[in-house]
Amino acid sequence: MAYNLKEFDEQTIAAFAPAGKIGLVASVNPDGLPHITLITSIGAAGPKQVILGEFCKGNSKSHIQKNPKVGFLVMTMDRKMWRGHAKWTHLRQEGPEYETYNDLPMFRYNAYFGINTVHYLDLIDAQGPDGLSMPKIILSALMTKIAKGGATTGNNDRILNVFGEGLFNRLDTLKFIAYIRDDGYPELVPILQCQAVDSRRLAFSTMAYCDELKKIEPGKMVAIFGLTMKMEDVMVRGTFRGTRRLRGIQTGTVDIDWVYNSMPPAHGQIYPPIPLKPVTEWSDF
Repeated sequence: MAYNLKEFDEQTIAAFAPAGKIGLVASVNPDGLPHITLITSIGAAGPKQVILGEFCKGNSKSHIQKNPKVGFLVMTMDRKMWRGHAKWTHLRQEGPEYETYNDLPMFRYNAYFGINTVHYLDLIDAQGPDGLSMPKIILSALMTKIAKGGATTGNNDRILNVFGEGLFNRLDTLKFIAYIRDDGYPELVPILQCQAVDSRRLAFSTMAYCDELKKIEPGKMVAIFGLTMKMEDVMVRGTFRGTRRLRGIQTGTVDIDWVYNSMPPAHGQIYPPIPLKPVTEWSDF
């Protein structure tokens, strides 16, 4: 993927403005592992500045303040896609961008929450608008469906629950993979053909986005984010096991070892399960 743009043009700034879009931010957690978050409030405050409106507190906002390197992806409703990288610089709880966010109907008339913080990032590079190659993606999804039967783990102990496994197996679910490049920036790649082999492993034909997927080294930790048009989503993290021929089809596999629910109001780690503990201190009071 060649990132040829060093600043946004007027078309891109306008495309980022509507609330009705898909926005993903890939960050690096304190352990140096990739994390993906749906942030539809992503926007452009100018030719060289990315902004994120925060209305609920998730892990990504904490991550980017500790490690400012991020990757981002924006997809508009007409399936035009921009990707790039940016570096977090500061946050504000007032100002013109704060006011613009909270004047949007989605937040202005929301009785429960609005945008409470705006995060500012310097644009490093970008590319777009690019269209999705739907014929190749559809064919790749069908090939994955054939190949994945040859990649079962044989382990019946569940990692993904039934909902999560079903979400990844829906052909209309949008899926994206992220890994950390050698320069420390997360890289996001569409991987709509990805499907669950079982509750412990994901698989994908490498026919779509082949050149980009080849850059992921076997043994690399990756994150994969699945999102439906109903805004249901789940993120998993695991080890990329490389590619091999399964039933004659070149196929990549990821062994899952961590599952995260990023849907409000109760986002948090699902697997490994966290034991319940009684609350004895209230730090907010």
